[in-house]
Amino acid sequence: MDLSTLILLLSAGFAAGIINALAGGGTIFTFSALIAAGLPPITANATSAVSVLPGQIASTFAYRSELRAIARRLLPFVVASALGGTAGGVLLLATDPSVFRTLVPWLILFATVLFALSPLIASVGERLATRRAAGSGPGLSATALQGAVAIYGGYFGAGMGIMMLATLSLTEGRDYHRINAAKNVLACVMQGLAVIVFIISGAVDWPSVFVVACASIVGGWASVQVGKLLPQQAIRWGVIVTGLALSGWYALG
Repeated sequence: MDLSTLILLLSAGFAAGIINALAGGGTIFTFSALIAAGLPPITANATSAVSVLPGQIASTFAYRSELRAIARRLLPFVVASALGGTAGGVLLLATDPSVFRTLVPWLILFATVLFALSPLIASVGERLATRRAAGSGPGLSATALQGAVAIYGGYFGAGMGIMMLATLSLTEGRDYHRINAAKNVLACVMQGLAVIVFIISGAVDWPSVFVVACASIVGGWASVQVGKLLPQQAIRWGVIVTGLALSGWYALG
């Protein structure tokens, strides 16, 4: 790994750590940087998933008390996330590299649009919450929807947290902390299982994982200070513009 690649991956990991902590969507940066570093798209996606997992696990531990209160209720979602995440990881590895390369700009565009629409998705989730009493277990349709989100999460991942804002409102109502706690633990389950599939298959570039993961952890720690200096709306628009630009770049490349 030469110096320019090292700087690129450190910068992407640091930015992703900040963005994931403040707004979400940092996977777009790590995945794109890993491709720019020369990794094949499938390897870049697998490596990015492994790199961001430690940060997700750390975020989950911060919500230990909330998780104890909802653990039993979330069990159907956990099972759906485990099965879907594993299926998504297997599906990624079974995808022809040239096909996945064709899908890359559309996947990035999809994740960017989801990110841009996240306030609307959150409001839809609130409306769903008014139709279902908070604290009840998920129905079959909600569990199936979570399984579909998990397949996407295991396959690509960027934007999966935004998708869960709506599905989790079906069980947690409008309680932000419970929704965030549930979102974090389910993200760990679905991507954790996919990561196991990636590791077993040998699809992970470990030197890149070390660089990106370390930088991402530092970025997450620094997010508090960055959040004081930059308004969250500016960060959101930065992610949206970058995602659209990357989508166009890969479509034309």
